[in-house]
Amino acid sequence: MTLSGSRSSMKPSLKIIVALLLSLTLALYASSETTFPDRPVTLLIGFNPGGSTDIQARALAEVLTDELGQPVTLLHQPGAGGGIAAAMLASSPEQGYVIMFGTSLPFTFTPLTSPASYDFSSFRYIGALALDQSAIVSGGQQPYKSWQEFLEYARAQGEITVASQTPQDRFIINLISRREQLPFRIVPTTGGSGMAPLVLSGDVDFAFSGGTHTQYTDSGDMRVLISLVDGRLAEYPDAPTLTELGYNASLQNPRVAVVPANTPDDQVEVLSAALEAATRDQRFITATENVRLPVIFYDEATLNELFTQQIAEYRWLIQEYSE
Repeated sequence: MTLSGSRSSMKPSLKIIVALLLSLTLALYASSETTFPDRPVTLLIGFNPGGSTDIQARALAEVLTDELGQPVTLLHQPGAGGGIAAAMLASSPEQGYVIMFGTSLPFTFTPLTSPASYDFSSFRYIGALALDQSAIVSGGQQPYKSWQEFLEYARAQGEITVASQTPQDRFIINLISRREQLPFRIVPTTGGSGMAPLVLSGDVDFAFSGGTHTQYTDSGDMRVLISLVDGRLAEYPDAPTLTELGYNASLQNPRVAVVPANTPDDQVEVLSAALEAATRDQRFITATENVRLPVIFYDEATLNELFTQQIAEYRWLIQEYSE
């Protein structure tokens, strides 16, 4: 009787032990299923600090820090109009933990014009947050106030000096040079922070600007001569487009968030939702309005369709106006 009673008294204890082991196993399994992101995120910028992309990125990093629940810090890797940063991103093993923010041209244009360690398929384009307002600008001290006045001035001067930020804008410069039969001397710069001093000092006659000019036009220190996007610029409706001037080209260029191609769908979904939330956050809206860009949101499917069309157009521009 005693032995039987002893065995009977052990049964509840064995059940408890089994239940505890099962609970521990489930807890360990659950702990291995971490929620993305579970560590800090890097926002990669392909230009120097101080330009319009940097101004937006600083506000975006603040919003994403709140939305993702992890610190988001900026890393600047200037060069080749964002191409150096794009190459770094393409080779990154960090998937959704490194996000590049900036213009779309390093992804849609650069691989078509120069040897690159990446191509369009090396990335996922998880969201566009603003439309670039690319323009040809001049200094406020220059004697011309319109493109027609500039052309008259240029023909009287001979050689003209131009500040270029990207391989892409150089094709536009080549197109204008050939059409107008004007010799242009190109001065390479790295982003708007490098372009602005040259324009403000009068060291160049005109320059490409992706948006930095918006900080200087109210004071009259810079003038917008041409819109480089598909339509007239919202803030500068008097500036004609390239197409209106007969050049038949554009650099329509949304500012996008991009991750490596192997980033999993679940990470992309989290990041895309956070980016869309940023376009409704007053901090990002204010920063974007300060550089006079329209706030938008395009999802991954919309961007893939847009970029496929643009790449075909860029191939034509490259074929016709290579140096």
